Amino acid sequence: MAKRIDVSGLSAYYGGHKAIDDISMTVEPRSVTAFIGPSGCGKSTFLRTLNRMHEVTPGGRVEGKVMLDDENLYASGVDPVAVRRTVGMVFQRPNPFPTMSIFDNVAAGLRLNGSYKKSELKDIVERSLKGANLWNEVKDRLNKPGSGLSGGQQQRLCIARAIAVEPQVLLMDEPCSALDPISTLAIEDLIGELKERFTIVIVTHNMQQAARVSDRTAFFNLAAVGQPGKLIEIDDTERIFSNPSVQATEDYISGRFG
Repeated sequence: MAKRIDVSGLSAYYGGHKAIDDISMTVEPRSVTAFIGPSGCGKSTFLRTLNRMHEVTPGGRVEGKVMLDDENLYASGVDPVAVRRTVGMVFQRPNPFPTMSIFDNVAAGLRLNGSYKKSELKDIVERSLKGANLWNEVKDRLNKPGSGLSGGQQQRLCIARAIAVEPQVLLMDEPCSALDPISTLAIEDLIGELKERFTIVIVTHNMQQAARVSDRTAFFNLAAVGQPGKLIEIDDTERIFSNPSVQATEDYISGRFG
């Protein structure tokens, strides 16, 4: 089941550097929320706090609270690995495991998280590849390396890998930035289908993409280089792009800066 995210008073640090400051927002289940803003404003850092990926960087820590329905992801005793099973992630560049076949790429998380019969794995891999709109393109070469696919196919393979473990939330950090326009359109169409099952949060520098795929859009900014990023406003996407509440949002969308 897709889950609701409630963030309150969240600040993230890398060592002594505060990367984002006092962010609060709600992300509704079975919706797409886009994060926009200039480079360095904390969009990706905030995205990574939603599944504790920022902790992989030495010195990474947070203050504040991230609730997934009624579970605090930062409560003592919560396993970050378990969080990342519930809140999956797709990265900027496609990153299939280079030595693994297409089948094994999709099955990797399943094998890590538990024991499955071969028939179960086969069914889940097929379902996940169909869910990522990739099955018809690869069904006759599942034993071939995933790295042999095109860039757009590799990114859909990574999405299949992410959804195979049945997360409730799917985070996407600029998933189309390394792809050609046709592959980008395929990923955008897929996002529209996936939101029927998952809560999706996407970081993008492409404002037209944010307008096309998201239900709500959050604009991030920073006062100056070296200052922490802040959430300026979040609202329905149509309103953000037609009548934002904050002048800085309008300036960014209209191309006056950023």
